[in-house]
Amino acid sequence: MRLIGLAVVLTVSFILAPLVAEAQQAGKVWRIGPTLGSAATAATEDAFRQGLRERGYVEGRDVVVDWRFAEGKGERLPELAAELLRLKVDVIVTLAPAAVVAAQKATSDTPIVFTMVDDPVAMRLVHSLGRPGGEHHRPCDPPE
Repeated sequence: MRLIGLAVVLTVSFILAPLVAEAQQAGKVWRIGPTLGSAATAATEDAFRQGLRERGYVEGRDVVVDWRFAEGKGERLPELAAELLRLKVDVIVTLAPAAVVAAQKATSDTPIVFTMVDDPVAMRLVHSLGRPGGEHHRPCDPPE
């Protein structure tokens, strides 16, 4: 689980890194919205926070993490994605394909970072690995 947290933090860091200088000048606090199918273990949350700290992000000062958990109920994922968008998160972080699809259906503007998906192109979650959002950052058509 610790590696999952680290992988997600690294990916989120790549998205937020170009904005750090601007954020420091403007005092912006970035909002990250992790959406998980079940409650995160303390180790996962600790690894996520540690990864943020190692990259210079201080929770509460530079970044706010708005955790959302489906509690094993996949039907809650669209509701959680909508909730994060109402909070105006800067990035949604997910681990499972169902959470990615729910987030993609909820927004085409907010970046979605995910891990633990074997082949996102074959699953039609992204157009390609080189340009995962495609030209217009829209999800692929679902497989028939």
